[in-house]
Amino acid sequence: MKRLFLLIVAILFLFFPKPSFAQIYTTEKLITVDIGSQMLYVWEGGVMINQSKVSTGMYYTPTVKGDFKIWRKVPLQDMKGSYPPYPPYRLKNVPNVMFFYKDYAIHGTYWHNSFGWRASHGCVNVPVAFSQWLFDWAPHGARVVVF
Repeated sequence: MKRLFLLIVAILFLFFPKPSFAQIYTTEKLITVDIGSQMLYVWEGGVMINQSKVSTGMYYTPTVKGDFKIWRKVPLQDMKGSYPPYPPYRLKNVPNVMFFYKDYAIHGTYWHNSFGWRASHGCVNVPVAFSQWLFDWAPHGARVVVF
């Protein structure tokens, strides 16, 4: 009996593929950030329409994980902070800032080109050109899932 059950389960997995992430979760506008692969994916109507390498938080300043919504959009923002053991930073005119949880944001990054590697103090860094496209596409309230 147990063998028959395992055989049926195996057949189901072979002939019925798993749905994609977007099919499982939503058909609305959605941004997903995969910390493991350092990738951001843009979804609309259940279809991935764009993607980019990102830089998320470093070891002592990790990017928050969870299900959020963009609560504020700012075209240019000065940013500063101090998170030991990392040196303090002060950045002028950070472009296309989209806050999704407290002071965590997705934003354009002009001060490094290390996309695909953890390099931030917790924000999701994206290339400037991509950040402009994303800023124009994503409305206030757009869903952001970080995992």
